[in-house]
Amino acid sequence: MTTELETRIRDAGLRVTGQRLAVLEALEGFPHADADAVNRRVQASLPGFSLQATYVVLNALTGAGLLRRIEPAGSPARYERRVDDNHHHVVCTGCGAVEDVDCVHGAAPCLAPSSTGGFTISTAEVTFWGLCPDCQARSQHPITDTQAE
Repeated sequence: MTTELETRIRDAGLRVTGQRLAVLEALEGFPHADADAVNRRVQASLPGFSLQATYVVLNALTGAGLLRRIEPAGSPARYERRVDDNHHHVVCTGCGAVEDVDCVHGAAPCLAPSSTGGFTISTAEVTFWGLCPDCQARSQHPITDTQAE
């Protein structure tokens, strides 16, 4: 029986492998994971799966359009399976949490640059920065030395 993931891999022109399936499954419900986090999740089902192999699979799946790679400043590259739209991200400056933000305005590329320099624009990447709700709550109630003991 062919799964939806196997069909997507084949439709992208790639051969279906256990490693590719495991990486896609690791990112299900765990978007914006970096390679280390993906590797830890894959090792649960494929013990001995190396970090280098994780990078190879992530690059192949990204190149085939099955994953999107984002690179927030000061953070390792992160990967997500949401590739079917032009969405943006918000990153917490406190803990580094990343969330999706739907397109800022209209259809892709969502933003109209003042000048394209002759380029035909297909996508726009916007990263919003701020504090997530958990970090906001911690900043309103900082832990004192006596509470930490």
